[in-house]
Amino acid sequence: MIEAVGTRDAYDQAVGVVRPGGTISRVGVPQYDEAPIGVGSLFLRNVRLAGGAAPTRAYIEQLMPTILDGTVNPGKVFDVTTTLDGTPDGYRDMASRKSLKVLITP
Repeated sequence: MIEAVGTRDAYDQAVGVVRPGGTISRVGVPQYDEAPIGVGSLFLRNVRLAGGAAPTRAYIEQLMPTILDGTVNPGKVFDVTTTLDGTPDGYRDMASRKSLKVLITP
């Protein structure tokens, strides 16, 4: 099970649907301070919790040109496209969950 949204609701959903003996992988930085990881929610079900910050900086120089020239389609991850001037609004929209991911074009 991959939890890549970062909200507490997404984490709770992952805990609710992961099978006994399964793994929840969190990609990115959680946007919550506390979540159940104790005996009842994960430990007795033998569920593994893994994850960390997404290493986007390691891949951006290699992948961004292929996205910009149309070779690679990033799919439905980006739901809004804006220019560099729209970057502050894009971050506000992601923080308020109005947008999932904003693509900034030159």
